[in-house]
Amino acid sequence: MPKTTVKKYYRVDREQIHFLKFILEGYDGVAVLTTIDPQKGLVVLYIGPGCQGMADMIIQDLQRHIRIEPL
Repeated sequence: MPKTTVKKYYRVDREQIHFLKFILEGYDGVAVLTTIDPQKGLVVLYIGPGCQGMADMIIQDLQRHIRIEPL
């Protein structure tokens, strides 16, 4: 498992960025979302050390409900 923060970039339906941010905040310490370009829906997730698997499961589950595409 990585000992440092991992950055992953995604394109999200821009109207759902806030929803994704609030969901991630509910999983304290797993990941932090920063918006890069709100008009294009570009975001970056800073995933905590050892939390890669949990973050991937959260994203996979949310992809069934909103558009989230890895970049």
